[in-house]
Amino acid sequence: MSGLVLHNYFRSSASIRLRAALNLKGLDYSYAAHHLRKGENRSQAYLVINPQGLVPALELDDGKVLTQSLAIAEYLDEIHPAPPLLPKTPLDRARVRALAYAIACEIHPVNNLRVLNHLRTVFGVDDPKISAWYRHWVGETFAPLETMLAGDTRTGRFCHGDEPGLADLCLFAQVVNNRRFDFDMKPFATIRRIYQNCLAMPAFANAMPEAQIDAE
Repeated sequence: MSGLVLHNYFRSSASIRLRAALNLKGLDYSYAAHHLRKGENRSQAYLVINPQGLVPALELDDGKVLTQSLAIAEYLDEIHPAPPLLPKTPLDRARVRALAYAIACEIHPVNNLRVLNHLRTVFGVDDPKISAWYRHWVGETFAPLETMLAGDTRTGRFCHGDEPGLADLCLFAQVVNNRRFDFDMKPFATIRRIYQNCLAMPAFANAMPEAQIDAE
């Protein structure tokens, strides 16, 4: 596969997930930056690419555009299966998806930039309360997620076994994003350990916000 264009933003956790997935797969891509805080994702040019105005979006070499980070990651896994992002058995795949969705569907939707901006601009919520909101919703999921990971023998160096997969993409990106809101990671030993194992791999380290060309 060649000619991929990744439309993303350096700090977006969904973009971090997909950068790590592309890196794990060894896929080259062109980096198209869209500054969310400046509203570049709402430009007419970008809305033609992704009518939702969200990042990331992956433009294929034939011009087709894929949206939603986990849908794109699973597409990549289907057409470029090594190394796999999902395990072999239906039961194990369901576990990995559940771990991934716990972050992508429970934490991310209430803590993404447009929600936080809406709280600030429409309801007058100040920055300390915005941060408290963010930390609350991370904690609501990280506490049970820690239990689920620590209490299951299928958890290895990573969320499922000793190789990273779909759930690790989400966990890694979420922990990276937590840094900006001073979320206390001390109670989450298993999550911290998995994050460190991810960070030790170039595929994840090179997906970090500060490693991107649009980093500020």
